[in-house]
Amino acid sequence: MFLTMLLCVSGPLASASDQGVFSVDPVKNGEQRWKVGYYEGGEYTDYQKILIETVKGLVKLGWIEPVTIPVQEGEQTDQLWRWLSTEVSSEYIEFVSDAHYSAGWDDAQRKMRAEQVIDRLSNKQDLDLMIAMGTWAGKDLANDRQHTPTMVLSASDPISSGIIKSVEDSGFEHLHASVDPNRYDRQVRIFNDVVGFKRLGVAFEDSINGRSYAAMDVLQRLSKSRGFELLGCHTQSDISDLRIAEDSVKKCFRELAGKADAIYVTLQGGVNSNSIPELVRIANKNSIPTFSQSGSEEVKQGFLMSLSQAGFRYVGEFHASTFAKVFNGAKPNQLTQFFEEPPRMAVNLKTAEIVGFNPPLLLLGAADEVYREIPGQ
Repeated sequence: MFLTMLLCVSGPLASASDQGVFSVDPVKNGEQRWKVGYYEGGEYTDYQKILIETVKGLVKLGWIEPVTIPVQEGEQTDQLWRWLSTEVSSEYIEFVSDAHYSAGWDDAQRKMRAEQVIDRLSNKQDLDLMIAMGTWAGKDLANDRQHTPTMVLSASDPISSGIIKSVEDSGFEHLHASVDPNRYDRQVRIFNDVVGFKRLGVAFEDSINGRSYAAMDVLQRLSKSRGFELLGCHTQSDISDLRIAEDSVKKCFRELAGKADAIYVTLQGGVNSNSIPELVRIANKNSIPTFSQSGSEEVKQGFLMSLSQAGFRYVGEFHASTFAKVFNGAKPNQLTQFFEEPPRMAVNLKTAEIVGFNPPLLLLGAADEVYREIPGQ
């Protein structure tokens, strides 16, 4: 049983090695601080959390003075970035106040923002490291039009989306993208082991990015090897009107609830703090077990289970270490892109009770995040 093998492992899974030995100790850029910028495709809850945990990782390494980051409103990063640029105390790093860019999930804005960022990085050259948060931003900066160290964070699958060539090679000396090539495979195998579904529902946008977000290649491969039927429903995701995106996912959940034994809740714009309460109600009303591709925060909001991410702490520390090595002279493509989080689970016992799912003892023993209520219900 895959669940047994995976969850008997303690601590982080194996990781690859850097192409050299690089320090993570704080160091100045000559007499200056290292200047950092940020670019995202639009607001998404994971982006805010990963940025916060990366900053905490830099604090842990000594690059930033200890600081308490205030609770943030919504899923934005622009207010957070303004706070970081004015309130963080560091001899070594500066979060440049006018270097936050967002495309707002709008195609026209995306083209304009990408050109603005590339022009700044290639001509003005006043930033020492650029954070490209998510798939859109990663794809826009994965080229040789600029050569500033570019760190791609929170791209759901940077290989299949074409951001990097492979786990071992980003394709550009200045580019680095964290990647866990087996993450979604692990998720679906565990979900299948504990629930035993025969028909798995998945709502996703039928586009190159949408299929990448949803890990459709992994789902299709596992449906054949494990003998379950894959039931798809098409949504709208990367659009500026979030209400349309949210309504499209709700519509798909209602459709899938009448056909599927379980639903794999994939990363997309329409799955967010506004829509999740209704998505949980639809699934639970129809006794449909759910697995969040995103992670434990969505389990806290009412989906049945996911792999625990400890609030993104581990991946934040990985990103912070990578930044530190770049500031110490490493080329981004010399550093390992491979990262796997510790194999722990998140489970919502209230949802389990509603859908009639009795969690096996092995699952509960491997859970370091157990929730006993659904907010607002």
